[in-house]
Amino acid sequence: MIRPGLIFTLWLAQAVALLANHALGDTLIAALLGPRLALTYKTLIPLPYIALLALIHARRSRGPQALAAGIVAGVLWASSTVLLDAAYGRLTFSESASSLLDRYRLFEGPIWVILPLTQLLLPPLLAWRLTSRPPAAAT
Repeated sequence: MIRPGLIFTLWLAQAVALLANHALGDTLIAALLGPRLALTYKTLIPLPYIALLALIHARRSRGPQALAAGIVAGVLWASSTVLLDAAYGRLTFSESASSLLDRYRLFEGPIWVILPLTQLLLPPLLAWRLTSRPPAAAT
C-alpha cells in the first residue's frame, strides 16, 4: 500500500538530518579536513541512515503495491533532496546553477551523486526484496 504520510515523514527525517549534516560538514569538518573531504563526509555519513529509513518504509508498506510504493518513495526522496541541496547551496553560499550541476556529474564530479542515487534505488530494491520473501511466522 502506498502511504504518502509515511513517505513524507521519513523524507522529513532525512531532510532534517541532511541539513544538520550539511551545516556540520560546512563549518567544523571543512575547517578541519578541507572542503573536498567535507563533501565526502557529507555524502557518506547519511547513507546508513537513509538505508534504515528505506528499510522502515519497505517494512511498513508491505502488500500488493509495495514495489510501487518503493518507486514513489525513491523518486520523491531523490528529487526533493536534489532540490533541497540546490536551495541550501544557493542560500548559504550563493552558488551558481553551473556549480550546483557540477556536483551531479557521474564520473567526473565529487561523489555527492551517490546520495540521491541511494535514495532513488534503495526503497524499491528493499520493497522488492521484502515482498519476494515470505513473512516470518509468529510463534
